[in-house]
Amino acid sequence: MKQIIYILLLLATTSMAFSQSGWTSQTSGTTNGLYGVFFTSNNIGTAVGNYGTIIRTTDGGTTWTNQSSPIYNPWWGVFFADDNTGTVVGYSGYIIQTTDGGATWSQSRPPYNPLWGVFFTDTNNGTAVGDLGTILRTTNGGSTWMSQTSGTTHRLNGVCFTDVNTGTVVGDSGTIIRTTDGGTSWTNQISGTQEWLQGVTLCNTDIGTVVGGTHGGIILRTTNAGTTWTTQLSGGVHNLKGVSFTDTSNGTAVGNNGDILRTTNGGTTWTSQSSGRPYDLYSVSFIDASTGTAVGSNGTILRTTTGGVTWVASEQQGAPPQSYRLKQNYPNPFNPITSIEFSVVHIGLVNLEIYNTLGEKINTLMSGEFHPGTYKIDWNASDVPSGIYFIRMQASAFSQSKKIVLLR
Repeated sequence: MKQIIYILLLLATTSMAFSQSGWTSQTSGTTNGLYGVFFTSNNIGTAVGNYGTIIRTTDGGTTWTNQSSPIYNPWWGVFFADDNTGTVVGYSGYIIQTTDGGATWSQSRPPYNPLWGVFFTDTNNGTAVGDLGTILRTTNGGSTWMSQTSGTTHRLNGVCFTDVNTGTVVGDSGTIIRTTDGGTSWTNQISGTQEWLQGVTLCNTDIGTVVGGTHGGIILRTTNAGTTWTTQLSGGVHNLKGVSFTDTSNGTAVGNNGDILRTTNGGTTWTSQSSGRPYDLYSVSFIDASTGTAVGSNGTILRTTTGGVTWVASEQQGAPPQSYRLKQNYPNPFNPITSIEFSVVHIGLVNLEIYNTLGEKINTLMSGEFHPGTYKIDWNASDVPSGIYFIRMQASAFSQSKKIVLLR
């Protein structure tokens, strides 16, 4: 009996030792700062950074290969319209492009003002933004770039379009400008802040999210095409640099000192995730709700296939779970944060949701494709009243609920 108890304790200790961040560090092959990353599929992506660094992966980041840059200056932004057709912008206003997946890069424009961001809606139509209110537009795949009037002299840092005509640009001093005619005209929007805004992502023509900060992180959200922007977060974390949403619910923001924030409910709540690294993160790219890559200083590359949800080692020395399981949350009762652990047997879609006693869904904790294993996620219930709630897990034909108590 004593031996059985000892073995169980040993297995529990082993499980604890193997707990890790939901983000895995990858070998980039460089210590240069990485400032931009973009993936076109789960496997194919490109990261760019200091001293002309361009690296590419075709296996989801298992290996990163250095590519030859025609210019040694820092690169700040990267975008690929498809697996082969990409554009990189950076210091001194250089723009380089590839049509063969980065095997060769050619300069498409003489230098001018530094450029910080770039976005294409297809292989022909793209926009780049930079210092002194610079906005450049191409309609022929970068063969020529035309200057547009932004109406501001502030540095512009991020750009995103939902279609060839509709886009948003963000910049310093709370700048947010919008176009609905491909940039022929840009209209200033009221952000409600003077913070530097660094990243922008649009889910559709109405819904968008902006991140930034100079005195702590800030997150702004619009659901009416920017007529109003609502502050979802102000302070409390380090300055935020990049943001990526794959749908109206699931998004991730990254920033200084390895900060990663995650939402699964359109930003109603943001949960801090452990990056496992102390380095500043500048850019993040998600290809679906679960699979994403973040890059930062010192050649940092982080990867998740679980939406950043923490993975916990199996109790059977690494063996996969034998059955689906939703464990009781701990602590319970709780105030306001509790941990929820669940096990997955087969690769597939998993949903973890919170319901009230009326059967109304109030939160989607996570929704995405998971591999076999045991996982743990925290729920911060600071935005809901005390009471009884239910956690429901759905995976394949499996469904299970647990009653939990929020007690303030």
